[in-house]
Amino acid sequence: MESATKPTMIRRPPTIVCYICGREYGTKSIAIHEPQCLKKWHNENNLLPKELRRPEPKKPEVRTITAKGFYDLDALNEAAWTSAQSTLVPCAVCGRTFLPDRLIVHQRSCKPKVAK
Repeated sequence: MESATKPTMIRRPPTIVCYICGREYGTKSIAIHEPQCLKKWHNENNLLPKELRRPEPKKPEVRTITAKGFYDLDALNEAAWTSAQSTLVPCAVCGRTFLPDRLIVHQRSCKPKVAK
């Protein structure tokens, strides 16, 4: 006779979205990642043509604190994701959005559709 045990759910550790690149990092490693990510962002931004350079991304301020005194991670992550997505640049031909360095590569092969 088999015992009816419930499958145990493995709870994912909390993560925080980087406001610069949009990737998820652990609550301990985000403090290490952000300064390095910002430095990389500056290096890449300085290599772009002047018309594609962007202003430095600003860390979103989320002041929503839960009743227990913790930050609302969902609100923080949503603001960080929105910040990361706002750095994308649309292609003038097709409208898709890219990071500026990737837009240059995309534009080499993106051609307007020919009317038939």
